[in-house]
Amino acid sequence: MNILFISLGCDKNLVDTEVMLGLLASRGYQMVDEEERADVIVINTCCFIHDAKEESIQNILDMAEYKKDGSLKALVVTGCLAQRYQQEIIDEIPEVDAVLGTTSYDKILDAIDEALAGKHFLTMGDIDALPVVETHRQVTTGGHFAYLKIAEGCDKHCTYCIIPKIRGDFRSVPMERILAEASELAEQGVKELILVAQETTLYGQDIYGEKTLPKLLRELCKIQGLRWIRVLYCYPEEITDELIQVIKEEDKVCNYLDLPIQHASDTILKRMGRRTSKQELIDIITRLRNEIPDITLRTTLITGFPGETREDHEELMEFVDAMEFDRLGVFTYSPEEDTPAAMMDDQIDEDIKEDRQADIMELQQEIAFDKAEDMIGRELLVMVEGKVADENAYVGRTYRDAPNVDGLIFINTDEELMSGDFAKVKVTGAMDYDLIGGLV
Repeated sequence: MNILFISLGCDKNLVDTEVMLGLLASRGYQMVDEEERADVIVINTCCFIHDAKEESIQNILDMAEYKKDGSLKALVVTGCLAQRYQQEIIDEIPEVDAVLGTTSYDKILDAIDEALAGKHFLTMGDIDALPVVETHRQVTTGGHFAYLKIAEGCDKHCTYCIIPKIRGDFRSVPMERILAEASELAEQGVKELILVAQETTLYGQDIYGEKTLPKLLRELCKIQGLRWIRVLYCYPEEITDELIQVIKEEDKVCNYLDLPIQHASDTILKRMGRRTSKQELIDIITRLRNEIPDITLRTTLITGFPGETREDHEELMEFVDAMEFDRLGVFTYSPEEDTPAAMMDDQIDEDIKEDRQADIMELQQEIAFDKAEDMIGRELLVMVEGKVADENAYVGRTYRDAPNVDGLIFINTDEELMSGDFAKVKVTGAMDYDLIGGLV
């Protein structure tokens, strides 16, 4: 039986996809890349913002066409869109045979069995559950790096965010489960672990009564075979001195943090339901750079939030200019139904949101290009990602670069390198967001 799997959205969703792929492989299903060859299609959806919702819906509609012409035996929809709009999917897209919510991915085999038997399968499960799946994950990221989900859900309830409604409250994965999974991934050849959650910095608070991310990192560093451990989605107000010390002291922990701050105007931060002020953001960024001088900081911002004035936007621009983030992404505000922000007065026109987004990205581009130029002459450890076609060159990432969101480094060499190898590279040039170098 051939299955095509489409995984949309974030890396946390990708982990759920890989768990489902492991379950399917254990049953003997064959994975295919072409819709025409598939007996079953599974779409793991996202609905975090409007564009993600549109992409998910379009994928479902496109795949439903194969069901209409009779070539497809079963169409299954899982993930965030399924959790949020399960009944609408069933009612409006009759070609869909099964719908699984965000905590029901462990039921994927049952869903396909029922669908192939001609029955509709709809299960949501407890939104605050934490499924336990014993089957090995099937890593889809190439084998030398993998995402490791350490918690699920979120308690922050920012006014723009739908995540608590579709992913439930914050709940940590027990440490013994994380360490067992990390060890297994290392045995499979994974050399870089990327820790993800809706918020990693609160890890352990719910089950151990204290923030346990520093302890988890120290335990992960003991695992043989791992070379890099990268931490994403650290809420700035939850960063402790202990966490900073672990990043400083443990060689395997990359000097890299992702801090989703969203804005810098106190007025907008308050309307967003964020837990930090501009001054507190400045303080934590300053502290991180003082303690770890070569730390790379990534952040994400939202432009055009309801009530954002020209002055608020200018204040954010000045903040970005002063803080000089190494990596920065900007989203235009997307009003999500059932969120407080969607009901607020003073909604901003789309063209103004996009103009403000462009302002920030233009400023950040200058900052990023300058920072890339500053890297010339430095020697960096690089993880090789692959060979450049028809050239004596390879592409890789430094500790400063998370996969798929940050830059790359191109390595000119006649030597043969393998994906997953680590090489010492001297930076010889900069090319927009990317670097060029040669083997040391």
